[in-house]
Amino acid sequence: MSREAFRAARDLLLAHRTDHEAAYRAFHWPVLERFNWALDWFDAELAQGTHGGRPALIITGEGAARLTFAELAARSNRLANALRGLGLKRGERILLMLGNVAPLWETMLAAMKLGAVVVPATTLLTPADLADRFARGRVRFLVTAGTEAAKFEGLDPAVHRIGVGAVPPGWTRYDDLLAAPADFTPDGATHADDPLLLYFTSGTTARPKLVLHSHASYPVGHLSTMYWLGLQPGDVHLNVSSPGWAKHAWSCFFAPWNAGAAVFIANLGRFAAPALLDAIRDHGVTTLCAPPTVWRMLIQENLPAWRTSLREVCAAGEPLNPEVIEQVRAAWGMTIRDGYGQTETTAQIGNPPGLALKPGSMGKPLPGYRIALLDAEGAEADEGEVCIDLGQRPVAHPPGRPTGLMRGYQSESGGIDPVVGAYYHTGDVAMRDADGYLTYVGRADDIFKASDYRISPFELESVLIEHEAVAEAAVVPAPDPLRLAVPKAFITLVYGAEPTRATALSIFLHLRARLAPFKRVRRLEFAELPKTISGKIRRVELRRAEEARAGERPEAEFRVEDFPELARE
Repeated sequence: MSREAFRAARDLLLAHRTDHEAAYRAFHWPVLERFNWALDWFDAELAQGTHGGRPALIITGEGAARLTFAELAARSNRLANALRGLGLKRGERILLMLGNVAPLWETMLAAMKLGAVVVPATTLLTPADLADRFARGRVRFLVTAGTEAAKFEGLDPAVHRIGVGAVPPGWTRYDDLLAAPADFTPDGATHADDPLLLYFTSGTTARPKLVLHSHASYPVGHLSTMYWLGLQPGDVHLNVSSPGWAKHAWSCFFAPWNAGAAVFIANLGRFAAPALLDAIRDHGVTTLCAPPTVWRMLIQENLPAWRTSLREVCAAGEPLNPEVIEQVRAAWGMTIRDGYGQTETTAQIGNPPGLALKPGSMGKPLPGYRIALLDAEGAEADEGEVCIDLGQRPVAHPPGRPTGLMRGYQSESGGIDPVVGAYYHTGDVAMRDADGYLTYVGRADDIFKASDYRISPFELESVLIEHEAVAEAAVVPAPDPLRLAVPKAFITLVYGAEPTRATALSIFLHLRARLAPFKRVRRLEFAELPKTISGKIRRVELRRAEEARAGERPEAEFRVEDFPELARE
């Protein structure tokens, strides 16, 4: 019954793929008591019949592979049997640190079949990061590339180490595990709320939190992500994302395979926009999702020169600037559709196919999510913190907690701090217009006041990166004796641009022509921006640095008052 309920919910969204209003009104999360997505959906549905012979995973470049649904089902069965033979038990944690190679997908499926909990990790982690994950993640097994073995020297010797490729003494070779039998029988039922994934957040402001997802929250919850991306059976979907982060599971695993689409990976080594565009064209990619950084690189190329099979183009990870959207529309006649979600959730808000787009808006609440904007007093408003209505009060629409919300944060003691109350608070601020469209304003912690005006860093950063010399920008408040604080921009320049007085003046003039006086950046400094390991800007570091300077002016800082040309501001 679980598979039928899941399929019915998925088919409803596919049927209303271009009718957001109908999908939002009709969709309800399937009620599942027992559900193992790898066994009940991937193996029992996708790997069976004629569909089983269709490509499920296509990897080009390093680690090239082409595997069908049936082949992946069999290989993950072999791996699951072998891991069970090594002692991996239901509920135990397995740290998975691989690049975009087939064993990553095989291990995810195998762990799911066993009821083990996967702790995804990026290959960029340091030994200190890994020690933290071993300890707080309570890791018992590890799967990584043999070339990464040195990072684990001196770490918990009780963790069973499995390496892809050549491995040092004492490690188990991944390839040897695939000699196990291809018939798999689970040791018992998997409950939908059993733990499945433990993510360490990227830590933009503090020590990473541990986000626990269940066998329902991501596998089933990503029906909303499938809908936002506009995926259909038989699609070839490319998501530009690194393994170890939630977006990889979003769009390189659950969302495309919920739809019965193929996952496409282009392992390019060093990123090159022309090579990615060649891969999209040559391999018939139909749907593409990429972060704004990649889109900004793509528009530097002559996009019309690449005739592709693309039908849907999306962006996520951070808000997309309108200039990029316009350039892609002019080149390809397609509009990049923005979406919003978190590691703690699946896609909550987005612009699905068929929904009229508004410039700068991240769209409307997606099927299965009821979004409220709450002000500082907790009252609903047209601008406020983005919160998910958990349905714990009398409302006109059907109540209920969205399936795509995490089980909770793992505490230091190893217990789970569940989400309680009437709302889940995202920590992000948005505005809602009269038509129900939501526009991102910024992180609640990043928004600040200058001269008693409320400033959204994202709004100013969006204007800054429209300047031809600006590659990236971060805006924070700088203490000021008159205004208490003024907007200051830290700027990374594009290759070839020089951090000179002339460049600073050009940027100030650019802002002057596009922003109201109270919003204008009044100080700027050319610098490399501090980032988390996942690439998100750590504005908190810049903000603290400004506060610590206590009025001292950095040598590399430029101010509006330095320029007579701007004296009348």
